[in-house]
Amino acid sequence: MGRKRSPGLYQRQGIWHIDKVIFGRRICESSGSSSAEEAERFLARISESIRQQVVYGVRPDRTFREAATKYLNESCKRSLARDAQDLVVLDRHIGELRLRQVHMGTLAPYIAARRADGVKSATVNRSLAVVRRILNLAARLWRDEAGMTWLETPPLLQFVDWGDRHDPYPISWDEQTTLFQCLPPHLTRMALFKVNTGCREQEVCKLRWDWEVQVPELSTSVFIIPREWVKNGEDRLVVLNSVASSVVEAERGKHPTHVFTYRGNPVTKMYNGAWKRAREKVGLKQVRIHDLKHTFGRRLRAAGVPLETRKVLLGHKSGDITTHYSGPELEELIEAANRVCGGGSRKSPALVVLRKRTAGARV
Repeated sequence: MGRKRSPGLYQRQGIWHIDKVIFGRRICESSGSSSAEEAERFLARISESIRQQVVYGVRPDRTFREAATKYLNESCKRSLARDAQDLVVLDRHIGELRLRQVHMGTLAPYIAARRADGVKSATVNRSLAVVRRILNLAARLWRDEAGMTWLETPPLLQFVDWGDRHDPYPISWDEQTTLFQCLPPHLTRMALFKVNTGCREQEVCKLRWDWEVQVPELSTSVFIIPREWVKNGEDRLVVLNSVASSVVEAERGKHPTHVFTYRGNPVTKMYNGAWKRAREKVGLKQVRIHDLKHTFGRRLRAAGVPLETRKVLLGHKSGDITTHYSGPELEELIEAANRVCGGGSRKSPALVVLRKRTAGARV
């Protein structure tokens, strides 16, 4: 006669599941196994864990994988998809560890493996920040039915530094002219827009015509990028100086929704083969796309633009910044932005590059 199955276990589609009340708490979950013996052991572990918690006040010994799953299911972060990618890699190294076992010592193999793969220290630090966030939530916010936190004390996690950090490299006017002349026309226009507005790469790529707002009293327009497309989560006011405005006019009418396109399709990224070939050709391999934003900021500072105005033009996060500006305020911002392009002079090096690269370009 076969061994009698424990109450609360049932089979569904070949997998054993639990549906049982243990110390007044109903447990409904899959054992993840098709083996009855393994399902029995799984149920026994859960029962003992609950008994220890209820009777003796012992904190359940949860795994990092359980905590990571809870984090992904409950978090509303805009960058959650990126966090999920980090956690997939982390799971191979620490997924089965108990939360109390996760610390710099047990993370060392993960860090060493990522470094051996050629991953930048900044990328590893981003993953460590996700781990730190999860452990802090487990120790300070997440509580079980008995009111106990998931983790008693979060460990101190230190970021790594392999000396591979890329310092900002604002380019000079001569470097800009040389580099931009080696880019294809569509990328030249995007680069000119970026270096004259301080927008991030994806803000440029995703720029839409329905984000444009006309300012009739100043005979110009601005763009307001919705917060869901902005890194800091705030609506982004994009002020157009004379160069940026010329770029926008050169793109007008080419596409019904997006400002920047290539062969009829919206551009998805600026950091591509054309950019890499151009910077290598002119001996500027250290220049990243993001350095164009640094260039805009450095030029504003050199032109004597006040800090608060620079923060608005660069789209930096600030609680007192709004996208609703009066005509005089917008005029002041436009005047400040024009300080980095010769005030729209026909001799402006940026405008010269734009005219050269757009001459004969297909519309």
